[in-house]
Amino acid sequence: MPKVPITEEGYRALRQELDLLKNEQRPAIIAALAEARAHGDLSENAEYHAAKEKQGRIEARIAILSRRLGMAEVIRSEELSGDEVRFGAWVTIRNATNGVEDTYQIVGSDEADLDLDQISLESPIAKALLGKRKGMSVEVETPGGTCSYTVTEVSYRR
Repeated sequence: MPKVPITEEGYRALRQELDLLKNEQRPAIIAALAEARAHGDLSENAEYHAAKEKQGRIEARIAILSRRLGMAEVIRSEELSGDEVRFGAWVTIRNATNGVEDTYQIVGSDEADLDLDQISLESPIAKALLGKRKGMSVEVETPGGTCSYTVTEVSYRR
């Protein structure tokens, strides 16, 4: 199975979610199912059917998280340095058309979150930026057409 890079923070978040599902939500749904069963006829018991659906979602998420954690290769922040864009880098880019600058961290797909300015290693812009240095330009194919950017800063925060 191929390893998938992930930051320590991302790994910790997935692990916490898995622990919450296994240790709190799974036992709670089992108790809810037992209570719903005690109410009698299951064929017309909406509470029971809702609990079964929730149990299915919980078990599916547990399976997904277990698989992802098993494939994870944790990249430690102290191992990240340099002036070349790689996994974990914070990259500031300037749009060549309008001059707007944006800063993103390149992270694994499980931890990508635009609200936190984190983009997936698999995204078109991250793929275009990998291996680039400050001052270099890249072109990225987007649904709206080709966009050109210049790398203005590369850093690795700890």
